[in-house]
Amino acid sequence: MNLQRPNANDVTETSNRSKSVVPGSGLCTRCIDGCKGNCEVFKASFRGREVIYPGPFGEITAGGDKDYPIDYSHLNIQGYALGAKGLSGGEEGSPDNTLFPMVDTETEFGYENKVKMRVPVFTGALGSTEIARKNWEHFAIGAAISGITLVCGENVCGIDPQLERDKNGKVTKSPDMERRIEQYRRYHEGYGDILVQLNVEDTRLGVAEYVIDKLGVETVELKWGQGAKCIGGEIKVNSLERALELQKRGYLVTPDPSLPENKAAFEDGALRQFERHSRLGFVDEESFMKKVERLRSLGTKRVTLKTGAYPMRELAMAIKWASKAKIDLLTIDGAPGGTGMSPWRMMEEWGVPTFYIQCMTHELCTKLAENGEYVPDIAIAGGFSTEDHIFKVLAMGSPHVKAVCMGRALMIPGFVGKNIDAWLKEEVLPKTISKFGATKEEIFVCYETLKKKYGKEVNEIPLGAIALYTFTDKLKVGLQQLMAGSRNFNISSISRSDLMALTEEAAKVSGIPYVMNAYREEAMRIIEG
Repeated sequence: MNLQRPNANDVTETSNRSKSVVPGSGLCTRCIDGCKGNCEVFKASFRGREVIYPGPFGEITAGGDKDYPIDYSHLNIQGYALGAKGLSGGEEGSPDNTLFPMVDTETEFGYENKVKMRVPVFTGALGSTEIARKNWEHFAIGAAISGITLVCGENVCGIDPQLERDKNGKVTKSPDMERRIEQYRRYHEGYGDILVQLNVEDTRLGVAEYVIDKLGVETVELKWGQGAKCIGGEIKVNSLERALELQKRGYLVTPDPSLPENKAAFEDGALRQFERHSRLGFVDEESFMKKVERLRSLGTKRVTLKTGAYPMRELAMAIKWASKAKIDLLTIDGAPGGTGMSPWRMMEEWGVPTFYIQCMTHELCTKLAENGEYVPDIAIAGGFSTEDHIFKVLAMGSPHVKAVCMGRALMIPGFVGKNIDAWLKEEVLPKTISKFGATKEEIFVCYETLKKKYGKEVNEIPLGAIALYTFTDKLKVGLQQLMAGSRNFNISSISRSDLMALTEEAAKVSGIPYVMNAYREEAMRIIEG
């Protein structure tokens, strides 16, 4: 495993003075009286609770960097010299009908009202964080033109500065939620859907009723948790007035903005930000079933569930109850994940890592299927960014896993395209980009494709969205190549036999054959035949 430094990381803008560091504590082996910093203990001695979180808030995303004993790099993809699975019409394979661009990467999820996607990926929950809000048009339009699903995360209505509520405290208008849904729908072409997520506060605010009745949302997602943290979602708030407003709306705001000493600290400039937290959810089967039925009675076509990196007990609850309730999609998010704002040490040290939780998921889903019960469509989240990740997740979870949920990997293109737009206008393109050209037509390899499709309207599509489309196209083509090489010509034909484990430990945890055993029986029959 790589050296972990639990007392210093770029994400908290801290570092060790010494090259020699105690592995367990992360402290320098020689701690000097008079040191000018900047380890986490040093920084926390005067900035306190600020150092819990990655920063600066609203300008970065963060992902845990703990090196787990086993991950997806411990699997390799099988390639074959014969055969072809999943060809249209049941055709026999030949060199002419197995060209990799012929691979079908479409997937679908849902119990009855299916949602199709052009590529088996969708965004993580982009909710009330500042980085999601200010980059939303890039993410939303990019997802729509790519034909993938977009998840609008928790607390969007609750933090909307222009939120309007009735006398019972229920939302009647949220301009930010309206904006988010409209921007996705404007370019939606029948592939993918926009999911609106609910947590405790969203339920109390009546968000489901509002988005279904007033905005026509067809898919609502219940949230139990995520892979990056075991507490409710949080954001930072830069003004005292805003902190007090959110406190009045029922959120936990810390430090308490109503206390005189905290007001004074904020006025002094020592306290620069408040934190708005969501409540912990509590689950039981009866209330879960009632929530699902309530959402369906409101008119939603699909109900999905997002759960976090909890132990096998909670995972079994999610799978079993999702089965009973005929949930349309169950997204399981493993540790460490990435996020706009989670406690850094929690992101590093909490929860079941993605590889392990997917192995648990497969075991439980297989048992459910053997019992003749409905297995909900599954998506796996938690640290994915490349086409080989997609293939491995689909293969290891076959036949139940239908898609991969990507967080930061689908946000980065939005940032890149947005910044290229600004750099073009300011004529300050960095060399990493200017070597490809000085116009958007030269820089974006997919620009002319979109121009042909949308005509002059392509000028209305933000460059962050075009970048997300371009990145998704890379995932699609890369996946097509891997699928063709493993002789899979549609998503449903991918199976666990298309993987090998590179270590015996990975084989033991996953049930995927060890590389020295994979196809051994077939090989011996050939040799002895």
